[in-house]
Amino acid sequence: MSETLNRESLLKAYRIMRTIREFEERVHADFATGEIPGFVHLYAGEEASATGVCMHLSGADYIASTHRGHGHCIAKGVDPVGMMAEIWGKATGTCKGKGGSMHIADLSVGMLGANGIVGGGGPLICGTALAAKIRGTQDVGVCFFGDGASNQGTIFEAMNLAAVWKLPAIFVAENNGYAEATSSKYSVPCENIADRAPAFGMPGVIVDGFDFFAVHKAAGEAIRRAREGGGPTLLEVKLSRYYGHFEGDQQTYRAPGEVQKLRETKDCLLQFRRRVTADGEITNEQLDAIDREVKTLIDDSVVRAKADPKPAPADLLTDVYVSY
Repeated sequence: MSETLNRESLLKAYRIMRTIREFEERVHADFATGEIPGFVHLYAGEEASATGVCMHLSGADYIASTHRGHGHCIAKGVDPVGMMAEIWGKATGTCKGKGGSMHIADLSVGMLGANGIVGGGGPLICGTALAAKIRGTQDVGVCFFGDGASNQGTIFEAMNLAAVWKLPAIFVAENNGYAEATSSKYSVPCENIADRAPAFGMPGVIVDGFDFFAVHKAAGEAIRRAREGGGPTLLEVKLSRYYGHFEGDQQTYRAPGEVQKLRETKDCLLQFRRRVTADGEITNEQLDAIDREVKTLIDDSVVRAKADPKPAPADLLTDVYVSY
């Protein structure tokens, strides 16, 4: 167990992962009613990745997300109540109901936003990392992207630029095995996405995305290296999502029982619980209490979101352009 993870840190990590899971499970259930507008792409099953990475970050560090961004938002510190209102399209949402699921952002905590453009976060992170380098801070930028985005030119260009300029950037490839419905075994010619790292002159690290501790350790080393001026790292986190590419995806491309087997044998929350309770430092009762508190938080956020007002017609042209 990492020395940086004391009892308080472990409880915090579990709370973040449980909040992501409960948030996503509730959105999954409510989306089926037809009340939530727009598209939804759920992060359930991948909680250890966002949490393991973002536990090392401060509010001054920036992350760029993907269309599957709820987990990254929560791990970076975006308020789940505001997020739920945003997903319901309400004026009280994080982006005043104008972003929805795929475009949640909160610059106040360093969350540049979920992104409907596949691979769109790479250039954004190069910008924040360059700003940190010019200012002489030790801040870093983290770009989360999927195995589908690993084939996008924007990601290649961003990694190349980060390596040439030795930027404090970390590229986190969350390889859940499917780019929408296409297996990464078909769309990626090399065995691992991280195998591409040497072409850009940066370390490539592969980690088990079901193991929070493995992600936390690998991310910590990459982030420390970036803060110390060592340049970028490509971190490939191998994991799996529990739901479809989007809500409504029938997942006919997955084997029968595939997801159920993952939930029973590899689930990151179950693995975490078994490990931290094994030595008695943390009890199941403590974790159960967090489960209840998180469920209450998410239930309350839905009640509030349903009752909150929608944006008014007069709001249509606000927040369209930046005011300097």
